[in-house]
Amino acid sequence: MEIKNILKTLREKNHLTQEQMAKRVMVTRQAVSRWETGETQPNTDTLKLLSKEFDVTINTLLGSPRQLVCQCCGMPLTEDDLISREPDGGYNEDYCKWCYTDGEFAYKSKDSLINYLVTHMPNPENLADEERRVQFNTYLSQLKHWK
Repeated sequence: MEIKNILKTLREKNHLTQEQMAKRVMVTRQAVSRWETGETQPNTDTLKLLSKEFDVTINTLLGSPRQLVCQCCGMPLTEDDLISREPDGGYNEDYCKWCYTDGEFAYKSKDSLINYLVTHMPNPENLADEERRVQFNTYLSQLKHWK
C-alpha cells in the first residue's frame, strides 16, 4: 500500500478529519491533504510524530518497504506488535519485544541466547546439540547486535 493510502486509512480509522490529524502532528490541514493525494510525503520528524501519535512503526507508515528482522535473534518482524519499545514508548525497529524491552536486552551474551534456542527451538532433523549451536552461532554472528 502507498503512503498516501496508509495515512488516509490511519486518519479515518481514528475518526479524524484532516484538520484534527494536522493538529495532532503539528502541521497544516493542507499538508495532510497533500499527503493523502500523494503530492508530498511527511518529513522524517513528522513520520516520527505520526508513529508515536498513532502507535505504528515508521516502516508501516512507509508501506513496509523493508523486511524487518530482529538484530538479536533473527526473528522476522512482520507485525508491529512484535517490535520492541524504548522506555519512552517509541518503537525500536531493530529488535523484537522478547530480545529488547524498555531499553534492556534479555540476552546478556550470544551464548545465553544460543542456549535458549537449543533448548526451545524445534529440531526436526534431530541434529546434535553441538551442531545446532554451530548453526545458531553462524547465523547470529551476521546480525548487528552480535557483530
